[in-house]
Amino acid sequence: MALFRWVFLILALQFLMPTPISSIPSINPDKSAKIPLDFLDFAKTPEIKDWMVGIRRNLHENPELGFQEFETSKLVRAELDQMGIPYKYPVAVTGIVGFVGTGRNPFVAIRADMDALAIEEAVEWEHKSKVPGKMHACGHDAHVAMLLGAAKMLQERREDLQGTVILIFQPAEEGGGGAKKMLDAGALNNVQAIFGLHVSSEYPIGAVATRAGPITAAGGIFEVVINGKGGHAALPQHTIDPILAASNVIVSLQHLVSREADPLDSQVVTITKVQGGGAFNVIPDSVTIGGTFRAFSKESFSQLKQRIEDVITRQASVQRCNASVTFNTNENPYYPVTTNSEVLHEYFGKVAGDMLDVQNILEMKLLMGAEDFSFFAGAIPGYFYYLGFKNESQGQFERGHSPYYTFNEDALPYGAALHASLATRYLMENPLKHTSPEANYHDEPKRSPHDEF
Repeated sequence: MALFRWVFLILALQFLMPTPISSIPSINPDKSAKIPLDFLDFAKTPEIKDWMVGIRRNLHENPELGFQEFETSKLVRAELDQMGIPYKYPVAVTGIVGFVGTGRNPFVAIRADMDALAIEEAVEWEHKSKVPGKMHACGHDAHVAMLLGAAKMLQERREDLQGTVILIFQPAEEGGGGAKKMLDAGALNNVQAIFGLHVSSEYPIGAVATRAGPITAAGGIFEVVINGKGGHAALPQHTIDPILAASNVIVSLQHLVSREADPLDSQVVTITKVQGGGAFNVIPDSVTIGGTFRAFSKESFSQLKQRIEDVITRQASVQRCNASVTFNTNENPYYPVTTNSEVLHEYFGKVAGDMLDVQNILEMKLLMGAEDFSFFAGAIPGYFYYLGFKNESQGQFERGHSPYYTFNEDALPYGAALHASLATRYLMENPLKHTSPEANYHDEPKRSPHDEF
């Protein structure tokens, strides 16, 4: 009897001890390589593709601006409820964090942004925006549809997941810094890596474009009020003309890049807003201008910001005006450079190569656009890529932020399948080194859409 007790104790201790690395099941290369193609085939079925198309069109008809995505969020939560996927809401006002898998380590995240733009849609089609002055002109409706498609496929195959996939439905990418607010709210607690995508009319359907290291620029916004003295247009000598001052400011700001920046150090200053006066025969008291500035290094970004302020205040003073300059606020934070992890770049190449073939993984040039995925990628290893949807037989597709923007819905299965494949393979190829009672858990999700984060 004593011998039996000792044997039982030894077996119990072995069960409770951390599992050695060598005991982790080896990965079958053939099975691993088949995962992306299986997901792509699944995503192309009417069950998934037609459903994603319906979601995307619904969202396109009902665009909402940053931190106002209440109906968008409601739609996402309703779909997650139907799938039986638990989630947290609200996160950063309208954001949602969903959970698929074991609920335990390891954790990997996939992200979609949800907000639209303040643009009046000029495309006449059956699912044109129903909201005056608002439009999904950057493909975020497609991003949401693809992440929901990935969620649906992952949930149906959740028994195969060797960890937990975190679904990030993020508000306010277009200037509001929704990613930063979700990060501050703990959306990526215990997450090991995050993947995100953006649709692009620059690349053919069935192809992706990306690069290791920096991929999109840092970006900031500024607004300027130039004050003068208004009066009759026929008597300019009795006025201090802020429109003339604003004109000189706008021209002088362009010299910052052409005359002061290293030609090999990409920088951009763009004026996008000019407001002043309301009558043809009246010189106004003030003019408001605004714009953006972008660079690929912290040093250049900081220097550019300082010189923008210098030029504005001094040029205004030459014209006897006063100028006040306001840069980003807490509501609109500066966006850092988006930098792709070198390790995840190699991993992405393998997964995307298995799905699309290596010749369809394109090396992209640095992009001067800013992307708030940079906040996520600055906190944990992150990877951002562009999903092509160009099809020459369907004519020309306008670039994002155009009132004539359209999207090729045949790209939806590719985005959903890449999301699902990247998450599934990451969990498979990055298992826990050992199991332990002290293993980290992600915060327990709340299933009710009325629960607070």
